Amino acid sequence: MYGFNNLTKALSFNIYDVCYAKSAKEQKDYIAYIDEQYNSERLTQILRTLTDMIGANILNISYQDYEPQGSSVTILIAEDSMIPVGSTRLAHLDKSHVTVHTYPEYHPETSLATFRVDIDVATCGKITPLSTLDYLIGSFDSDIITMDYRVRGFTRDVNGRKCFLDHKITSIQDYIDADILKHYNAVDINVYEANLFHTKMIVREVELQNYLFHTDEDEFPPEVRLEIRRNLEQEMMEIFSGRNVYGQ
Repeated sequence: MYGFNNLTKALSFNIYDVCYAKSAKEQKDYIAYIDEQYNSERLTQILRTLTDMIGANILNISYQDYEPQGSSVTILIAEDSMIPVGSTRLAHLDKSHVTVHTYPEYHPETSLATFRVDIDVATCGKITPLSTLDYLIGSFDSDIITMDYRVRGFTRDVNGRKCFLDHKITSIQDYIDADILKHYNAVDINVYEANLFHTKMIVREVELQNYLFHTDEDEFPPEVRLEIRRNLEQEMMEIFSGRNVYGQ
């Protein structure tokens, strides 16, 4: 491989964090807490670190906090070999960028609140975003994770032969640390002919205390704890499956 690499690599990374809040006020307080914890300033710092990890250059940063909740950050990036000058920098927006969006939400009838984070990393050339997966998973409370990785276009080797993939990959899981993977059940759906890789993960163990907001699990009688755990597990399984498994 030499010269300009015309491959485009896109990683879409979705994270879900589920919480039980026993009252409408606690649900709103949880959303406010999450909204503050993952505001645009913190998200910008996370994406700055991600950009450093893949060896890209930051050209422009745009960020926004929304009312009543949610944040977005977009970073325009380029490789060392693609440093733009003057007004040409915006020409790279469709090829190299990193975005993050947050979606805190709750439903009063279920006493459950969900925090979703969507991260998209689109790069061109030699840069691959897969090396950032451990960092991204560790940067959020990740109960359910879905990831899509796609390589498009082609480049050429030194003999002029077209190359549609410039690195070895059989699964996204190959790029996630084994110590992280042991905490999750993971499923792959890959289309190798299209250089399309999909992995989804769900935590193996639900420790109830980790899912309570401003409440100790000992405050609930055993039968209520079982009901809360069941609701949490059902909510998480439906998100993981992408359908209403339990008919709700």
